[in-house]
Amino acid sequence: MAHLYRDTGVVLRVHKLGEADRIITLLTRKHGKLRAVAKGVRRTTSRFGARLEPFGHVDAQFYPGRTLDVITQVTTVDAFAVGIVSDYQRYTSASAIAETADRLAAEEGEPALRLYLLVVGALRALADGQRDSSLVLDAFLLRAMAFAGWAPAVSECARCGLPGPHSAFSVQAGGLVCARCKPAGAVSPAPEVIGLLGALLHGDWDTADATAQGTRRDASGLVAAHLQWHLERQLRSLPLVERRVWQGTLGTEAASEAASGG
Repeated sequence: MAHLYRDTGVVLRVHKLGEADRIITLLTRKHGKLRAVAKGVRRTTSRFGARLEPFGHVDAQFYPGRTLDVITQVTTVDAFAVGIVSDYQRYTSASAIAETADRLAAEEGEPALRLYLLVVGALRALADGQRDSSLVLDAFLLRAMAFAGWAPAVSECARCGLPGPHSAFSVQAGGLVCARCKPAGAVSPAPEVIGLLGALLHGDWDTADATAQGTRRDASGLVAAHLQWHLERQLRSLPLVERRVWQGTLGTEAASEAASGG
């Protein structure tokens, strides 16, 4: 007889299955990404349907099945969704975080503790509402790329390793590049933009919180371009993210220019 097991995880997405069930995709502490069936959760009488919504942080019990495991018990650890779904900016940022985690944790059942902790920390910060959602999202994306081995070089040349500061940034090259290694199409962001990327990557929130809106906008463009380049296609949720703190299209233009090499 198969043995029940428990794990703590974040609900990344849900899909309908039949008339009353759902397939729940979670990123868990011990087992990495899991897809499991939650039976009857779409019925109004379900005991734990509301706990298995996106962004929920739950402790769940699973029963191994032939194709998909079955969720048999659920308790809430953190109700992140309460502080997220009522605010469109936080909701779109959380959606981009969940989709990124789903894409990066490609192999089901492979432990991804660092990514799990990054997701929990980012959703907690969004739910608390004490920081700019754009900064929280970009910090998560940079650290998630570091988890995947794609962190952009922000203090040395991505090609030769020469210590910076450097003034050119190339997505294809992997980040900052020196004058000797600078490829065609590299962009030249302001020093403050590079400083913000480094602050978000290393958790220097004092520096990040002190940046101007234009600096945040341009940094977001580079982060989006770098992520898109490595994923080889754009996240569906990222263009929907509301950047309410600032207005304009410069960040989007910077992303397009960097991704296309000019």
